[in-house]
Amino acid sequence: MENFVNDIVGILWSSPLIYLCLGVGLVFSIMTRFLQVRHLKDMIKLMFQGKSSDAGVSSFQALAIALSGRVGTGNIAGTATAIAFGGPGAVFWMWTIAFIGAASAFIESTLAQIYKVKQDGEYRGGPAYYIEKGLGWKWYGVLFAISAIFAMSLLMPGIQSNSIALGLENAFGISPFITGIILVAIIGIIIFGGVKRIATVAQYVVPFMAVGYILLSLIIIALNITELPAVFALIFKSAFALDSAFGGIVGAAISWGVKRGIYSNEAGQGTGPHAAAAAEVSHPAKQGLVQAFSVYIDTLLVCSATAFMILFTGMYNVEDPDGNFLRESLPGVEAGPAYTQAAIETVFPSFGAGFVAIALFFFAFTTIMAYYYMAETNIAYLTRGRNSKTPMFVLKVVLLAATFYGAVKTAKLAWALGDIGLGIMVWLNVIAIVLLAKPALVALKDYEEQKKQGLDPVFDPEKLGIKNADYWVEEYKGEENRVS
Repeated sequence: MENFVNDIVGILWSSPLIYLCLGVGLVFSIMTRFLQVRHLKDMIKLMFQGKSSDAGVSSFQALAIALSGRVGTGNIAGTATAIAFGGPGAVFWMWTIAFIGAASAFIESTLAQIYKVKQDGEYRGGPAYYIEKGLGWKWYGVLFAISAIFAMSLLMPGIQSNSIALGLENAFGISPFITGIILVAIIGIIIFGGVKRIATVAQYVVPFMAVGYILLSLIIIALNITELPAVFALIFKSAFALDSAFGGIVGAAISWGVKRGIYSNEAGQGTGPHAAAAAEVSHPAKQGLVQAFSVYIDTLLVCSATAFMILFTGMYNVEDPDGNFLRESLPGVEAGPAYTQAAIETVFPSFGAGFVAIALFFFAFTTIMAYYYMAETNIAYLTRGRNSKTPMFVLKVVLLAATFYGAVKTAKLAWALGDIGLGIMVWLNVIAIVLLAKPALVALKDYEEQKKQGLDPVFDPEKLGIKNADYWVEEYKGEENRVS
């Protein structure tokens, strides 16, 4: 089973996808004139604007939902595995895909806003919707929706629950079976409460857990501040084959850095747009910019926090593609949260294992919560105009079962299954946003022009020649009537 799964992972995550993600992010960065730098001030300002409504959530709540999906096991266990199989240089490539990936995140999230719909009293949107409405390829939208449901409900929750179970067992000796039951109970209460409950939980839990984790990493960095130049040098030398120890695995550094970077920040994956579409904003570009900033929060802050703790303390192993250890500081320790736990333990004895276990619990259970919302949105897409109660109930049961299964299974199998789910979504979504980038670029130009005029940007798709943005046509005309 594991060999079969690993073969599929090898096909999905072959070199073409790695370079496609890097290339698309770079092209979008150039086409948007590096909006991730130019509009940094707007990104931060827009996070706290807008209010929730009966149909949608605020910009910050949408950001929190997206971050609850992004800030998860990938930040702790994913960063550790990138270092374990790609060496310290993998961290540089995680930063790279985050920086250029912010442009990809803008494009896909702006598209989600442009082509969102009001369905059953709630805003819905995401790749399936913009593929059908923007490209006119319903079959492709259906294919993405099915793939997303499969990935979000069946393949990917197990990574999160597995990391929680490993962390709690290592720190407190809690059986994975017990952890699985607790997770199912808590997540069940939240997801049966609907998107409003998900948004409410996310907006309080996500900032709390991220800030606490980053603060601890800053303390560890401060205590080892003299090592900062050496750690940066190690990262950059390893990324470009200039380090004697890790120079021979530069290909693995790029591959693992990009793969784990995408898994963590989800830029281009097609997950962020689901939450972006739910936001109540006056212009699609506003939420696109907010979602672009979420990539920074995830990788440049939280993933970097993990990487620095591990590299500063030296608590990591590095394994080459042949299975030989280039560095083995933790004999017999499986790549994952144990690296971060060991790193914190060197500075705060008897504290690291427990802290990471608790952080993982909050990080990962909010991610599973976000996975449910994304899968639910794709169920809603497939069942438009029909009763969706039964499919939604089945979805909840499948996701909870996958969560429990992941908690009691091996980490390698859980990660491999997750990589399959992620790989399928990335392939389908990246191709779609490449073909459909123009409306998002037009929306960005319109936003910038209205800002220059001192206006609060309002979106009129008919004026811009964007077709099938039906929600916005009705909204703009309604706004005109209210003003007149």
